[in-house]
Amino acid sequence: MREIILISFLGPDQPNQFTRLMQVLSVHSLQILDVGQAVIHNQLTLGIVVSSNDQTATALAMKDILILAHDIGLTVRFKPISGAEYDQWVSEGGQTRYIVTALAPELTAAHLQAVTNIVSSQGFNIETVTRLSGRPERDGQNEGPKRSCVQFGLKGQMLDAQAMRAACLRLSAESSIDVAVQEDNAYRRNRRLVCFDMDSTLIEQEVIDELAKEAGVGDQVAEITERAMQGELDFQQSFRARVALLKGLDAAVLPKIAERLTITEGAERLISTLKSLGYKTAILSGGFQYFAEYLQEKLGIDEVHANILDVENGVVTGEVQGHIVDGARKAFLLTQLAEKMGISPEQAIAVGDGANDLPMLSIAGLGVAFRAKPLVRQNANQAISSVGLDGVLYLLGVHDKDLSRA
Repeated sequence: MREIILISFLGPDQPNQFTRLMQVLSVHSLQILDVGQAVIHNQLTLGIVVSSNDQTATALAMKDILILAHDIGLTVRFKPISGAEYDQWVSEGGQTRYIVTALAPELTAAHLQAVTNIVSSQGFNIETVTRLSGRPERDGQNEGPKRSCVQFGLKGQMLDAQAMRAACLRLSAESSIDVAVQEDNAYRRNRRLVCFDMDSTLIEQEVIDELAKEAGVGDQVAEITERAMQGELDFQQSFRARVALLKGLDAAVLPKIAERLTITEGAERLISTLKSLGYKTAILSGGFQYFAEYLQEKLGIDEVHANILDVENGVVTGEVQGHIVDGARKAFLLTQLAEKMGISPEQAIAVGDGANDLPMLSIAGLGVAFRAKPLVRQNANQAISSVGLDGVLYLLGVHDKDLSRA
């Protein structure tokens, strides 16, 4: 009769423990059906599911395991698994898996309780819990911005995706924590292209507002910009109206504006990491090509597409050349870049903050609303507001500990 047994170990982590345990199982020819291990603060938790048709071999293996466990300081437990339990476990292997990522400057027990309450209400069981952020210093003296991230691996069938999304948004608004829910599929693990909005995403300013200040029409343009980003105005019409107000501006101010642009917190770390991991990056901006190319050189972006400000005899004419890069154009460009790379849009990531970013956020496999307007947060796949732009790395499953080697 075939026996199936779960062997659980708990105790201090030491070199060669796993090798010595495998040696015992090998000597008695036990088949390994599953194995999992975690180490937290040098404390080991290890589970091994074994099987054998030879009851004598199983008994001898258990005896040797007990002796070895005592020798290396581990507590060990044996739990028989019935055929029905094992068959149920096998059948669950085909279920859709999900990843929930919780991030904030500092994650508290209250944060994690709230996240897991949402998870439980949707009928999920938590299979894995992984800290992606680096180890905090004991005295809280880590250099740089504070960020904390925990990733949950879930199994089960989601009961109501819309309700879960609403609960995560509500928690984010109430507790300054970002919660992302992703299906853990092959696309998530093989994304290759990242497309960024520029204004208020890669940089903190809206460049057209900076141009307007130099032209003496700052208040007029800022009002139109805000209404457009909130989705109250058609982007193309509002864009042409704002550019028209720049007529007569001396183009000599463009380099001065470029030099005073503020790179968003975490952008440089994000771009350099993406490049080291082999991702292609692009700026798809409703702003201006001159400034996009400035950022391209500064950050090492692979490709840029933005609006070309028309200049004649060193003076801005109040017109733009060629296609206006609006929301539809951004989505088209993302699709075009994906095709050129031979990948699906599901393997692309889009990051933006405004209503004109929603089309590209919706077609990308991972669309991230970054410090976005309420309308955009509600309609994007995911949202990040509590940490810097490099928080996107956590949604890709990147560990802080890996970045020093990237």
